[in-house]
Amino acid sequence: MAAGPTYEPIATQTLASAAASITFSSIAASWTDLRLVITGTSANSALPLIQFNGDTASNYSCTILRGDGTTASSVGITTKIYDGTGGMSSTIPSFFDINIFSYAGSTYKTLLWAKSEDQNGSGNTTKVVGLWRSTSAITSIKFDASWAGSTFAIGTTATLYGIRAA
Repeated sequence: MAAGPTYEPIATQTLASAAASITFSSIAASWTDLRLVITGTSANSALPLIQFNGDTASNYSCTILRGDGTTASSVGITTKIYDGTGGMSSTIPSFFDINIFSYAGSTYKTLLWAKSEDQNGSGNTTKVVGLWRSTSAITSIKFDASWAGSTFAIGTTATLYGIRAA
């Protein structure tokens, strides 16, 4: 019986001071997929987006689904990939789980982004399906709050994993 996919940590960053973005660069084409896991807070309601290979053009799009136990909403965005439905708390950590599929392939890149917050009974969850319209292999990932004038707080931790197929 063949072994299942394996997760290998590529790099971890823990912020020692507030930062406008978290970047992973020089990503090798050694895995089939990538997973970015981030846990943290923001002093000023960060609303992060994701960028690949320094691309700041409008080559991104996403569909966002959000629910908070009372209401549900959805929206389509044609210029960026972000959760688009509310910023991060300054006291309650947000958990981001971003899976990037076939990141080294020669087709457009897709991702599945999940954000969760447990706000003592009034939390929410957001799911994002994103598309980067580029055929370039992803060699850098920037998780960026600066576009909205925000920062990630001290102690925010981000880990990039490589997923190797069996």
